[in-house]
Amino acid sequence: MNCAISGEVPVEPVVSKKSGLLYEKRLIETHVSDFGKCPVTGEPHTIDDIVAVKTGKIVKPKPLHTASIPGLLGTFQTEWDGLMLSNFSLEQQLHTARQELSHALYQHDAACRVIARLKKERDEARQLLSEAERQLPAAPAVATENATLSNGKRAADGDDQGPDAKKMRLGISGEVITELTDCNAALSQQRKKRQIPPTLASVDALEKFTQLSSHPLHKTSKPGIFSMDILHSKDVIATGGIDTTAVLFDRPSGQILSTLTGHSKKVTSIKFVGDTDLVLTASSDKTVRIWGSSEDGSYACRHTLKDHSAEVRAVTVHATNKYFVSASLDSTWCFYDMSSGLCLAQVTDDSEKVDYTAAAFHPDGLILGTGTAQSIVKIWDVKSQANVAKFGGHTGEITSVSFSENGYFLATSALDGVRLWDLRKLKNFRTFEFPNANSVEFDHSGSYLGIAASDISCANSRTCADDKMIHTNNNTCAFQRFRVFQTASVKAEWNPVKTLPDLSGTGRATCVKFGPDAKYVAVGSMDRNLRIFGLPSNDSTEDSAQDS
Repeated sequence: MNCAISGEVPVEPVVSKKSGLLYEKRLIETHVSDFGKCPVTGEPHTIDDIVAVKTGKIVKPKPLHTASIPGLLGTFQTEWDGLMLSNFSLEQQLHTARQELSHALYQHDAACRVIARLKKERDEARQLLSEAERQLPAAPAVATENATLSNGKRAADGDDQGPDAKKMRLGISGEVITELTDCNAALSQQRKKRQIPPTLASVDALEKFTQLSSHPLHKTSKPGIFSMDILHSKDVIATGGIDTTAVLFDRPSGQILSTLTGHSKKVTSIKFVGDTDLVLTASSDKTVRIWGSSEDGSYACRHTLKDHSAEVRAVTVHATNKYFVSASLDSTWCFYDMSSGLCLAQVTDDSEKVDYTAAAFHPDGLILGTGTAQSIVKIWDVKSQANVAKFGGHTGEITSVSFSENGYFLATSALDGVRLWDLRKLKNFRTFEFPNANSVEFDHSGSYLGIAASDISCANSRTCADDKMIHTNNNTCAFQRFRVFQTASVKAEWNPVKTLPDLSGTGRATCVKFGPDAKYVAVGSMDRNLRIFGLPSNDSTEDSAQDS
C-alpha cells in the first residue's frame, strides 16, 4: 500500500473516511490544514475525516542501486559531483563579492580624495577672500550693484561687461601703502651705510673677460632668447624664449633645472621673486604667470593673470617681494598682490595714450619707471599711481630701463642708443649713441653698466670678415657688441671697461645681466644660445690669490 500523495510506503498510514484513500499522516494533515479539501478528489475535508491505520513495524527495503558495490560507487560519484558543483558555485560567488568590495573601497577612496581637495580649495578661497576684504577700500554701494547681474549671479572674473567697460579693482589700500613706505625707509637707511663688497670683480678682471661657455637652451624651430634674469643667491639663470618656454639654468653645473611651459606666444619678460621659489613670466599672449616649485624640483603655474588686453612686455618685482607690476601694450600697467595674484590697481594715463614696453622699480620701491613705444620714459609715484615725471629725447621704442643701486641714476635704451638720467634734477646728463640698443643693465652694486647695442660704419669686405658685421639695406654694417662701463658721477666721465662682440652671428644681443659680484656676464641673443663671459680659469685663480 502506498501513499496517494507521495507514492511511497507510509510510515504512519491513515485512511480518509470520505475517499477511502491511504495517505502519509503528516502529508495529508498539512494539505488539509492548508487547503481544507482532499488532494485527490477535491472534496471538502477535515482532520476528523482521517482515520489512523494500525500496522506492524515496517522495514523499508534498500534501493536496488545500493545493493551492490558498483551502485554504491555510482552513488558516491553523484554526491561528489554535486559537492564539486556546489563548491564551484561558492567560489564564483566569493570572487564576485571580492570584486564588489574592491570597487566599493575604490569609490570610497576616490570620494575621500575629492572631499580633501574640495576642502583645500575651500580653505584657499576663504584665505583669498579674507585678504581681499582686508585690502578692499570703502566703495559706494553702486559698485556692488554693478558687480551683480540681473539674474542674481555674480559676474565671472575676467568677463567683459562691454567693449569700453573697466574691471573693478580693489585699489592699493592704506595697509599696503604703509608696508611700501616702511620698506622704503628701511632700504634708504641701509643704502647710506652700504659699501661696495670686497668680492666685487675689479676693472682689471673685467678687461680680461672672454666667452667661457655657450648653452643652447631653447628650440631651434623658433630660436631666440628674449628676456633673462639671475638668482644671485643660487647662481641660477632664467631665460624667456621666442619658443614660448622659459628655462631655469644652473650655471655652475651647466644643467637645465626646469622648463616652464604654458604660454602660447613668446616670453617677453622673466623675473625671480627675491630668494623665494617663485618665478614671474610675461608673454605676448596677453598673460602673466606666477610659477612655484614643488618638492621634486619641478615648477608649476600657480596663477595665470589675464588682466591685460594686449601683449605684456615687462614684469618687475617690488623690494618687499610681496607685490609686482606688469606693463603692457594696452596702455596700462597693473599692480599685483603676489600671494593671491589679485590685480589691486590697473593704471592708465588719461592725458595721453602710450604703449608700455619696459618697467622697473626704483631700489627703494616707491617709484616706478616705465618705457613706452612712443619714445617716452615715465616716472610714477606708486602710492598715488600718479605720473610725476616724463623724459623725452629718445628715438624709437624704449627697450629697457634700469635704476642704479644708489637710486640716483636711471638708464634707458632705445633705437638711438642709451641715455642716463639724473633723478635728483630730472634731466639727461649723458648719452651713448649706440644704435639699436636692446638692453641696458646696472650691476647689483651699481659699479658697472652693461649695454647691448650696435655700431654703424661703412661696408668694408675685410672688416666684415674680421668682425662678423651685419649688412643693412643702405650698404652699411652693424657691429653688434656688448659693452661694460664703469659708473661715475654726473660730471665725471663714465669710462668704457670692456667691449665684447656678439658671437651668435644673428647680429642681435637681446638681454644682458651681471652675475653675482660681477664675476661673469650672461648674454642672450637671437640664436637661442645663452653665452657666459668671464675670466678664464687661470686668470680667475691669479685674481683670487691677489685679492687674498
